[in-house]
Amino acid sequence: MNDQLLMDNYLLVLKSTVEVYVHGTLESSNQNVRELLKAGLDNTMEHQKETYDEMTKLGWYEISNVKASEIKKIYNKVKNK
Repeated sequence: MNDQLLMDNYLLVLKSTVEVYVHGTLESSNQNVRELLKAGLDNTMEHQKETYDEMTKLGWYEISNVKASEIKKIYNKVKNK
């Protein structure tokens, strides 16, 4: 297993963890638990961003701009439903 694959998997784990923290934070009725989950969410989101930035810097997570025509096409499709 190479470093890129490890970081890809780690990024997926971080994204999944964010989902768990979001749901826990939203559903928590206890303020102390809510604050603890929110802190975990914030930390995990920051770590996800750092991981993403590093992968982008290494060329392991490519970013491509979407053409305005494609955005308009999708917008019109959703608008007309």
